[in-house]
Amino acid sequence: MRSTVTIEDDLFKKAKRRAAERGTTLSDIVNQALRESLSQPEVPAPVFQMTTFGDPNAKLHREPRDFQAASEDDEARALRR
Repeated sequence: MRSTVTIEDDLFKKAKRRAAERGTTLSDIVNQALRESLSQPEVPAPVFQMTTFGDPNAKLHREPRDFQAASEDDEARALRR
């Protein structure tokens, strides 16, 4: 099947050089690279888990003003030291 793909310049040059060294075509090099890549098992992305304290079922809702107030409280405490 014919298709159009965009290949980064440096990869294209390396692939063309490899094809010339092996006496084959760029298409063969690209097909082989795809075969090798697709034959590897897909590794799922790790699941992010936030470390929490207290009741894990408690639902928390915070507004931006809550964070601003907490930040201002922290600054005021730091200035008092």
